[in-house]
Amino acid sequence: MKFTRRSVLAGTSMLLAPPLLSLGAAAQTANVLNVGLIPSEDSRAMISNSQAMMDMLSKSLGMPVKPFVAADYNGVIEALRSKRLDVAYLGPFSYVMGTTVAPIEAFAVAETKKAGRAFYHSLVIARKDSGIKTVADLKGKTFAFVDPTSTSGHLFPKAGLMKDGFNTEKDFGRVIFSGSHDSNAVAVQNKKIDAVAIADRILDAAIAKGLAKREDLVVVWKSDPIPESPTVWRRDLDPVLKKRVQAAFLDVKDIPWSDQGMLNGFHPTNDKAYDIIRETAKILNLDLKAMK
Repeated sequence: MKFTRRSVLAGTSMLLAPPLLSLGAAAQTANVLNVGLIPSEDSRAMISNSQAMMDMLSKSLGMPVKPFVAADYNGVIEALRSKRLDVAYLGPFSYVMGTTVAPIEAFAVAETKKAGRAFYHSLVIARKDSGIKTVADLKGKTFAFVDPTSTSGHLFPKAGLMKDGFNTEKDFGRVIFSGSHDSNAVAVQNKKIDAVAIADRILDAAIAKGLAKREDLVVVWKSDPIPESPTVWRRDLDPVLKKRVQAAFLDVKDIPWSDQGMLNGFHPTNDKAYDIIRETAKILNLDLKAMK
């Protein structure tokens, strides 16, 4: 399967709706923090819904903060590369791809109250009465990934199964892409498909909504922790400005964080935390620099 830079960035933006934050080069001289938002909804609604974030950053930095609606993650990476943006919120894969073309570095990661952590896992699950208990038991079975560009719904489980010696191109009886994690939860619960890939936090939400029953399901495979989406800056930003920006992010807490509930706060992170993304790309033979 061929993956493009734009397709993976688009897939990440569908899964990750919180605001992308950007500090324009002009903001450094005008003493204004310009904040960019990815338009997953009406731009005016996004600006309104992000006002609490703007206000907290403004108070911590002691400067005005103005929102700006950006086009997409791909455009943001290009803007970082050309120094038109200085700080940005990116998905895990889009960040790692971005580091191949732009001098950027992760410095903060969000934690929601619902998750209580700054990472998540990809799972392969089946019904307990299916007889599927191990990866080897998946041979000849029907299987559903989420979307070709989904981190936890395709890329990580595919790499994980391959690492365990399972040939995802030949060993399944039939493979489909359902289009959503919820659809996978419903399909396996209702015996429409033998096994599925799903993010653990989305499985928890699906169970809470009554779409699936935990007692009916078994975890066949579980990924190592996948780091949440990072907030990044250009490596060449002034060190003093970096300290101020990171401190401002670490002060932000207890506000709505898109559809992921309330924000607990941000934690410091670094580029090394995303090496697991690079390792997964190697297993899948993805040339991140060439994905454009």
